[in-house]
Order: sequence, then structure tokens, then C-alpha cells
Amino acid sequence: MDYVIDLEKEKKQILSEYRTLLKTCKNIEDKADLLLIRKAFDLSVEAHKHMRRKSGEPYIHHPIAVAQIVSEEIGLGTTSIVCALLHDTVEDTEVTLEDIESLFGTKVAMIIDGLTKISDVFDQSSSLQAENFRKMLLTMSSDIRVILIKIADRLHNMRTMDAMPPHKQRSKASETLYLFAPLAHRLGLYNIKSEMEDLCLKYTEPEIYSEIESNLQKTKEIRTRFVNQFILPIKRNLEKQNYDFEIKGRTKSVFSIWQKMKKKGIPFEEVYDVFAIRITLDVPLENEKAECWKVYSIVTDFYKPNPERLRDWITTSKGTGYESLHTTVMSPSGKWVEVQIRTKRMDQVAEKGYAAHWKYKNIGTESALDGWINKIRDLLENPDANTLDFIDDFKLNLFSKEIYVFTPNGDLKNLPVGATALDFAFDIHTKIGEKCIGAKVNSKLVPLSNVLKSGDQVEILTSNKQKAKESWLNFVVTAKAKSKIKALLKEEKREIAENGKEILERKFKSSSIPFSEENLLKLSNHFKLQNTLELYYRIAKGNIDLKILKNFNKEILQKKPEIKNATTEKEFENIVSSYKSGKETLIIGDGPNMENLKYRLSPCCSPIPGDNVFGFITINDGIKIHRVNCPNAIQLLSNYAYRIVKARWTSQELVAFMVGIKVTGIDDVGIINKITQLISNDLNVNMQSLKFDSLDGVFEGRMTLYVHDTSHLNKLMENLQKLEGIDSVERLDNS
Repeated sequence: MDYVIDLEKEKKQILSEYRTLLKTCKNIEDKADLLLIRKAFDLSVEAHKHMRRKSGEPYIHHPIAVAQIVSEEIGLGTTSIVCALLHDTVEDTEVTLEDIESLFGTKVAMIIDGLTKISDVFDQSSSLQAENFRKMLLTMSSDIRVILIKIADRLHNMRTMDAMPPHKQRSKASETLYLFAPLAHRLGLYNIKSEMEDLCLKYTEPEIYSEIESNLQKTKEIRTRFVNQFILPIKRNLEKQNYDFEIKGRTKSVFSIWQKMKKKGIPFEEVYDVFAIRITLDVPLENEKAECWKVYSIVTDFYKPNPERLRDWITTSKGTGYESLHTTVMSPSGKWVEVQIRTKRMDQVAEKGYAAHWKYKNIGTESALDGWINKIRDLLENPDANTLDFIDDFKLNLFSKEIYVFTPNGDLKNLPVGATALDFAFDIHTKIGEKCIGAKVNSKLVPLSNVLKSGDQVEILTSNKQKAKESWLNFVVTAKAKSKIKALLKEEKREIAENGKEILERKFKSSSIPFSEENLLKLSNHFKLQNTLELYYRIAKGNIDLKILKNFNKEILQKKPEIKNATTEKEFENIVSSYKSGKETLIIGDGPNMENLKYRLSPCCSPIPGDNVFGFITINDGIKIHRVNCPNAIQLLSNYAYRIVKARWTSQELVAFMVGIKVTGIDDVGIINKITQLISNDLNVNMQSLKFDSLDGVFEGRMTLYVHDTSHLNKLMENLQKLEGIDSVERLDNS
């Protein structure tokens, strides 16, 4: 359908958005800075003038929106706003990096270069996402603004995804949940992290998102009344003592409510901490700690606290720089309520993360930021690390809760929960970790695998004879320790492999076989090894019998090597085409050549007809079908987007699919008989296995059944839920 573009109207809208952006730059008063922002805006408008977004609007709306997020929501200054306005120019337009440098200087050019190098990482179906993520972190460790602008860019993309097809929405959302939300969290951008998670849920689980949002809306009035009654006595007392404060209720994000429902297996109505009360004080810096504890005392005068739920992040802030005092108290109606007490400065740091340390220089968060960036540098030192392992190791520490332990000299170190004495050794220095043979925790000798607790004082014992062992990887939890151990093991393996190479070279020579790359590859493929390093290593260890070289020319040279790693999209298409089959219940892909392909249902989530699914092309097992809410979906969609194919169920004759169900309830006489009777008689469902456990009057049953599709399964679950004594019925991800 043709439509007329009103250029004049669009121009006015662009100028209006630019003026809104300037209003957010409250702290920028220098005329030279404002002129620089105007210059960046003019260049961006000119460079993007012929470009439009998928929604049809002029492309310039995107850089302006990113600049506004950078200014208003992250709290960055002139340089970052300029870079946000220009972030897509070098990649998408005729503007060069040299142009940027001559117009805006070296610093802006360096940040734009960092953004350009990583821009296609997450915006296209790149098979190199992990490697490029690594490059992004490298750039970030030299200027944090690169990643902050990239996070703002991703947030705006997530806010404006409605114009994209559903499979791309899911892929982008999975990527965001896998990498960007944890990064935002680790940088202290809690509001952005929460919004990203909510948007991810909106596109990956739209029905769940709508249901929770609807429930929040329905209960809003009751919640508001409860909060007003709860805060009234606290408010009066704070006013009486002349505090300058703000007190309000804050509702949890949709995503965090869903996580709690999933984790505890409870409905929305049973999530007790849907909201928290936040008290923010405006007090001088030197009085912050004392005043927060005074307010804690006032709160607990009115409401009895739960001593196990006191969290003091003022005395020792979180590794993200977060500072606050949290307590959970009992309300008069018998509900637990979380109360957060903090100062205005702490609130700024909590809302805007590390960006707030520019406003509050030298107060805690800056050193925490430097410490975190140093940890990233340590991780990136090992250039040979497998990039997907690297991301898993890196993510391992993004969301981890922390413990605080002391060195023998009394220095404080923060580590993730579950960290061992060996993690502590590597945190001090790689050499200490490598030579570590044990530790003394609170003056008591403990093994390397000893799990540390907050408050422990740790002394590391070393020996020059000690070497890194593969078994260490089983009990270290920090990304730094894992990365360093892998690097040390690889280095040791290389040294051993050098001997193997010399042995093989001599054998080739005595057998008159050319020591060429092609022959080495054929020999590696013959033993089904990934590379020649592994071949040399096994020869040095005596695990490979080189008598085979006598028949090398006959047996191996004439044999075509197997291709173990398909690396291009075309090669994967060929794999897809090779799995054609006539009679199937699933359509895979878009085109006529991509239909009715051979596939396998993945056991990790056991999809059945009616489930939203996607196909994943494996190297050796053809196409595996996963549910879109499979526990592994986020990792597959974000790391291997180029191997994902669309899949949907078609109508077909009734076929039985295996699925698992968990039922819990009150252990009453005859309840098990009622359940089995309902399943076998009323709905004519075949059972494969049935197991019931009972403890203190409560039972849990796990059943493996054969059903036709999701509507058949849902009907069965509804009928089971209606039985008297049944508390919950849920589908198991892995039957």
C-alpha cells in the first residue's frame, strides 16, 4: 500500500526530539559542549537522511533516542552524547573515522571505532558473536563508555522491536537476556537491566508476560492502600525528627516475579514480595551510615524484623558499587515486607550505576569499577581460550552473589558465593594460584577445594614443585581461576606436544611420508582428533600406535577426510537439505526445499505438537527441535543464531508424544487411585511410568504419559487440578 511521507512534519518531529534531548543535558552548561552536541546532531541527520528503520520512520530517531538514554537514564556527559548521536555513522554511511577524528577529536573517534568494531556482532546473524563479544570487552576495558553506549543502543532496539518478525524478536531477546542484561546488572544499571529482562519476557513468553502484567494491574489499588497504611507511622516519625526524605513502594519487575514463580513453583497470588518499601534520605556524606542505621531503628520500632533477612551493603558495598540497607519486616496483616534504606547518593549509584561515580568522585564505586575492569583484563589475557567457554566463564561471575574474605594482612577481597581457597589464590596472582598446594582458613589447614565463607581469613600455602591440574577445574568457580587454569594446562600440553611433533617428524621421515599439513590433517582425522596439537600430545603420551604409518599411504592418504565443523551458512543449508523426508508432523524453514525435513525432538525440553518451537542444526545429528522456552534456548539463540531454522507444527493424524507431569497435594486415602483412574479411564491416556513419594502428609507424583498435543495435555492437567486434595500440576521440562 502506498503512503505519502510528510517530510515537513518529520523534520519538525526530529527537531522536537532533539530539543527534548537537550533538556536532559541539565548538567551541561558550557556553550562549547552544547555546540559540539549540535554539530554531532547535524552530521548525523545529514549522514542518515536517506535511511529508514523497519517501522518506516526516519533512522535519525534511533541515534537521538540512544543519546537521550545515555544522558537521562545513564547520566553520561557531552562526549558520550556526541558518540551516541554518531554511533552508526561510520558503519552505515559515507562518514569515515578520519572525518570523525578531524571534527570531534581522538577520544570520540576511539569510542566510535570501538562501537563500529562490535556493531555487527549482535545486529546480524553472525557466527562470531562470542569472539566479537570478547573484542567488545577488550574495548570496554580501555573506555567504559563503549559498552554503556552499546547497552543504550540495545535498550532502544528492544523498545522498538514490534516491527520485526517473531523469530527475529525471539533471537534478539535471547541475546539480550544472555549477554546485555547481565552486563547492565554488573555495571549497576538496575533500571535498564530490569527493563531489558521485562522486554525479553514480552517477546519470548508473551502470554506469561501479559498474565503477570494484568495481575499487577488488577492488584494495584489493593497494593497502594497497603503501602500507604504501612508507611504512615514511619513517615510521621521521620517528619517528627526533621529528616529530609522520600518514602514509597516499588513494584518488582514482571521478569523477577516470573523468576520467583518458576523457582518456587507458585502462582502469582503467592509471591509475597511483589513490592518493596524504599526510604531515601538526603544527608551529608559523613553521616550516611549512622543516619541509615537510625532509620532502621525507627522502622523496627514499628515492625518486627526477620534477623535472617538483614542485608548490610553500606558497611561493605556489593562488587557492583551498590550500597543500601535491606531488612524484611512483618506487617500487621501478617505479610513480610522488604524495606530498603539508602541515601540520595546511594540511590543515584543504584539507578545509574558506575556512571554516577563521575558525579560522586572517589566514593567507593570508582575503585569497584576499576577492580571489575581489571578482572576483565585478566580474563582477556589468554588469547587461546575457547570463546564460548570464555563467555560461560564470564557470565558465571556476572550474576553471582558475593562473599567477603580477608588476606593475612587484613585486606578485603570479594569473591562469588561458592568460591574456594584456590579461587582466592588465583585472585591474588596467577603464580600463587599455579603453585598453591593448600591454605589456612582462620589458622586451620584446609584443602584447595575448601569453600570459603564471608569473614574467613585466608593464607595460601605454595610449593615450587606444584603444577596446575585438570581436576582443579571441577571446584573453582571464578572466571579468572578457570581461565588461568585452562591457559596453564594448554601451555603444559604444548610443551609435551613439541616432543610428540619431533617423534612424528622422525617417523614420517623413516617411512618416506612428506611431513605436510595435508598429511597431518589426514592422520588427525583418522584418529578423530580435533587438531594436530592433540595428535602430537597423544603421540608424546604414548596413546597412539605409530605402526599404522606403515600402511599410511594405502589406508589414509587415499581416504577423504571427514568434515567435522561446518562453518558457513551454505554448508548448513546442505545439511538441512540432506535430511528430507516425506511424512512428518513439522514444517521446518520457509522455502519449498526446507519443508518436511527429518528432525529429532530434543530430550532437554520434550516438545510436543502445539508448542512454539525452533530447529537447531547440529553437526552430526541433523536438526533438533526445541521449545522456545527450553532451558537451553537462550544460549542456542544467542551463540548460534546462524544455525537456527524456523519450525512449526502442522495439523496431522493423532500421534502419541511422551511428556512428563508433576503433581503435588495432600496425601489422602485414595488420592493416587483417583489420579490414575482419571488418567486411564476418563481421558484414555497411556501411562509409561508412575512414581509417588510421600512425606509428612504431602505427596509428590511424577508421571510419564503419552498425549497427542498441547491442548490434549492442558485438558488433562486442568482435570487433574480439579481433583480434591491436588495443590499443583505442572509440566516437566525433561520427561
